[in-house]
Amino acid sequence: MNDTELKAAVEAGLEEIRPFLQRDGGDIELVTITDGTDVKVRLLGTCVGCHVNQMTLKSGVELTVKKHAPQIKTVVDISGMTEKEEYRDHIDTDR
Repeated sequence: MNDTELKAAVEAGLEEIRPFLQRDGGDIELVTITDGTDVKVRLLGTCVGCHVNQMTLKSGVELTVKKHAPQIKTVVDISGMTEKEEYRDHIDTDR
């Protein structure tokens, strides 16, 4: 899977889980994929500071992303951290 296909697969996983997060007032965005195996996301809305967000991240988000992109090893939330955002900065450059 090339970088473009991997990004699309990860985004598909996030799109699958997004309605469950939004139902509770939260959301999620892809920040970056490193080395084709490590995903950084940012939890948004009520997900930030929620006492169960790590459980949601591991048992919901990570499993769903891995279903779409099996080579992914980790999914990490970087809410509240400053991080270079490769993908968000280039989202619509192919259009």
